[in-house]
Amino acid sequence: MSETTEAPDVLAWTCPLPHRDRSRVVMGHGGGGALSAELVREVFAPAYGGPALSAMGDSAAVELGGARLAFSTDSFVVRPLFFPGGSIGDLAVNGTVNDLAMSGARPAYLSCGFILEEGVETEVVRRVAEALGAAARAAGVEVATGDTKVVEAGHGDGVFINTSGIGLIPRGVDLRPQRVVPGDVVIVSGPIGVHGVAIMSVREGLEFGVEIESDCAALAGLVEAMLAVTEDLHVLRDPTRGGLAAALNEIASASGAGVVVQERSVPVPAPVANACAVLGLDPMYVANEGKLVAFVPREHADAVLAAMRAHPLGREAAVIGEAVDSHPGMVVARTGLGGTRVVDLPLGEQLPRIC
Repeated sequence: MSETTEAPDVLAWTCPLPHRDRSRVVMGHGGGGALSAELVREVFAPAYGGPALSAMGDSAAVELGGARLAFSTDSFVVRPLFFPGGSIGDLAVNGTVNDLAMSGARPAYLSCGFILEEGVETEVVRRVAEALGAAARAAGVEVATGDTKVVEAGHGDGVFINTSGIGLIPRGVDLRPQRVVPGDVVIVSGPIGVHGVAIMSVREGLEFGVEIESDCAALAGLVEAMLAVTEDLHVLRDPTRGGLAAALNEIASASGAGVVVQERSVPVPAPVANACAVLGLDPMYVANEGKLVAFVPREHADAVLAAMRAHPLGREAAVIGEAVDSHPGMVVARTGLGGTRVVDLPLGEQLPRIC
């Protein structure tokens, strides 16, 4: 090491396998994996109760005045605020819109809460707000209400955002993991791992020979195209924190069905595969922000896949596996060499703060 080279800041590193300390919150509790599920199961669910919460979907399906509504909330703490392919403003809209869409809802209105750190430049806040507004218009939703708070310098990270959303669920649509049955076909809407690697590359100054842009996008239009084929989709999930592996495990656990994934069928772009090889990551666990995974009855799978591929956000959709009656609640992958490996729920998070 030369005299001018700065030593790595080891205190800023985050262990991908965090210590399981039940007495204190660790970074892994926010990663969408086993620690997140444990926190929800042991702390929040007992405190809140209620049948709407018990379904534990991406959004809650509730009835109000004779209408079925999807209701969701999400918070965004990504760093950096701007990255190739998007910003925290885009994420704040698309993340909540997608949670509503995974219930089959037509997203309609959002609330938006900004938590600003004292000292952040007003122009930065303006750029984030403009990106958020543009994303909302592109997604066909209206920001109907909001809130702003400021915390002391050193007690935030520039800009945090919370968005909540509501949308109308069409009559006859019933998307939930409990509907999954053996024989269902598993379809992913496109290449995985793009968003997480894009964030890591810009945050850590890594170069992989080609710029990797986030796949951040609103998926409501793609879901509408799928439902136009048949309302009898069983479940949809957007594999954000914890990646495809976490989404599949959540569905398997809630449905009681086993899931078999053909590893070679999972679309992983070459730059993402190369980056994961360098970083020692499994693309199945890397976050996405513009992809969905669907469990579709076998008799509708071909038609749904065709409709997805006809949509701009589903051109590279692929069948990656099926639900089975063996190994209930477990996800396994068939490797290219003919072996089988368990794809478990991640403990924490491979790439911290990607949304």
